[in-house]
Amino acid sequence: MARACRGHCEAGFTYLGLLILVAILALATSATLTLGGIVQRREAEERLLDVGGAYRKAIASYLNSSPAGDRRYPGALADLLRDPRYPGVRRHLRRLYPDPISGSNEWGLVAAPGGGIMGVHSLSNAKPIKVADFDLENEAFEEATRYTQWVFVVRLAGRGSGAIPPLGGRSLTPAPALTPPSPVPAAAAMFAPPGGTAAP
Repeated sequence: MARACRGHCEAGFTYLGLLILVAILALATSATLTLGGIVQRREAEERLLDVGGAYRKAIASYLNSSPAGDRRYPGALADLLRDPRYPGVRRHLRRLYPDPISGSNEWGLVAAPGGGIMGVHSLSNAKPIKVADFDLENEAFEEATRYTQWVFVVRLAGRGSGAIPPLGGRSLTPAPALTPPSPVPAAAAMFAPPGGTAAP
């Protein structure tokens, strides 16, 4: 009788230990999958910054290589692969890249005020993991709450206000133009007394 009870108790403890072990393994697996998902998302974000930067540079290259009197944005992303304004093959981008976040070949396009495409953005409404430490050209992304607000845009300086149509609930405006300070002759700066009047 005692042996039978002891056998049942040992079997019960073994079963309980097995359940605890399975629960621990399940938690560890779940944590690993979650961590792996975060790592993959961070890698996709870095890829989005690289690809978006490539599109921005290609649009700027297209704009800056415009023939005289025909300065304009590309009419389609395909124009970056082969510039239709020139008889020969002129490329501004190697190939059209997919959106690293959604995996889709479709991008959100930012229309230029005078026609054409002045920028691209992801169509994903997911919340970004990266919220700080962006490069200067992407510093506006720090305020973004979804990837659609990571807008890679090229502004044409000197055309009206250059305001970009509202996108994703935010109105984007260009940075003010920088004016270089007026040069001071080296001799005048060297011999200027503390009062601020140049020596004769």
